[in-house]
Amino acid sequence: MANSKEIRTKIKSVENTRKITKAMEMVAASKMRKAQERMRAARPYAEKIRNVAAHFSKAHPEYKHPFVVGRSEVKNVGLIVVSSDKGLCGGLNTNILRLSLNQMKAWEQSSHGIAISAIGNKSLGFMGRAGANVKSSVTGLGDTPHMEKLIGPVKIMLDAYAAGEIDQLFIAYTRFINTMKQEPVIEQLLPLSGDQIGSAEGHWDYIYEPDAAAVVDQLMIRYIEALIYHAVAENMASEQSARMVAMKSASDNAKNVIGELKLIYNKARQAAITKEISEIVGGAAAVS
Repeated sequence: MANSKEIRTKIKSVENTRKITKAMEMVAASKMRKAQERMRAARPYAEKIRNVAAHFSKAHPEYKHPFVVGRSEVKNVGLIVVSSDKGLCGGLNTNILRLSLNQMKAWEQSSHGIAISAIGNKSLGFMGRAGANVKSSVTGLGDTPHMEKLIGPVKIMLDAYAAGEIDQLFIAYTRFINTMKQEPVIEQLLPLSGDQIGSAEGHWDYIYEPDAAAVVDQLMIRYIEALIYHAVAENMASEQSARMVAMKSASDNAKNVIGELKLIYNKARQAAITKEISEIVGGAAAVS
């Protein structure tokens, strides 16, 4: 059994760790509320543009955007992987990266080429270690997603699709359900299909002003940007929720460890006292 000094040192160390995890839990809780408000604010716009895109995919315009036209044969696919920049958020990044890796293996078995766009430091590091073809990346997004930071890597993937380098484009992110549950998902972005995004009831054609090409080009770009921004906002809300839960669990575990160590310390202390009393009693008996 360790001596009393070693046990006291361990107790002090765990107490310091618990202070850190408790502070991180409170910070994550504060950031979580802001991230959830930002995510909920982005949802109406994302849902509305999804609805417009669903109608447009079933319409019969005089101008067909390349993002709407499906490829007869799929040889190469693109995947945008959204993760956090930092760790200490439970299995959030592990789950989405595992899902992405399994999907990539399935594509490889079908002889598909794969191009990756990594959003977040964790996904960039993982894809680099996995030997994936990373065409674009962005890290250091902070606690608030900014569209100007996302446009660069996203445009590289859109240009690759328009040039025929990839035939389908997907996005992998963690969808926020509630504080205790976050779900990793992979959704198809391109080609645009009303069946996949939830085709609206009833279909109609549009009247374009000034012309179909100018309006549809802008609509498709805004559609992709809105979905990716919303995915990043969902992932950030999931990250803060997962970090708060993970730090609360760490604080509770530290509290249990401290209780166990104090019990061991008291036992060791009592054993040392009993031993000293026995030695004194034995010495007194020997003298008498």
